Amino acid sequence: MPARTDPDELDVERGSALPFVLVCWLVAAVMALGAIAASDAFLEHRDVQAVCDGAALAAANRADEGRVYAAGVGEALPLTTETARAAVADHLADGGTALDSWSAETDGTEVTVRCGRSVQIAFGWLFLGGRPLEVAAVAGARAPAL
Repeated sequence: MPARTDPDELDVERGSALPFVLVCWLVAAVMALGAIAASDAFLEHRDVQAVCDGAALAAANRADEGRVYAAGVGEALPLTTETARAAVADHLADGGTALDSWSAETDGTEVTVRCGRSVQIAFGWLFLGGRPLEVAAVAGARAPAL
C-alpha cells in the first residue's frame, strides 16, 4: 500500500471535530439550564403546596360554632363552606406566600383547598418562551375527631 504524501489529502480531515465539540457543549449547556429551570419549578410547586396544605389544615380545624352548640360534636367537627373560606383567608393573610387564586370547598367533614399562582422561573425565557409557569396545588384535610 502506498504511503500518503499529498498534504491536501491530510487537510480534508482537519477541523472536523470542532463542530462536534461545539454541539456537545451546547447540549450540555441546555441540559444544565434545564436542570436549573426544573429545580426552580419544583421548589415553586413545593412552596404553593405547603401553603395550600396549611390552609386546608386551618380550615379543617375551624368548626361551625353554631352547629356545634346546637347539635354537639359527633365523630368530626361540623364544617361549613363559609367557615372554611374564612379560615383559608385568615391563614393566607398570615402567611408569606402570595397566591393568585384559591378556593375552598367542604362536604361537612372534609375540606378541599385549591391554590394557584403564576411564577417566573429561572431561564423561563428559554423553556417557556417568556410566559410565567402556572403552579397549582390541591390539599385536603379532614376535621379532627374527638
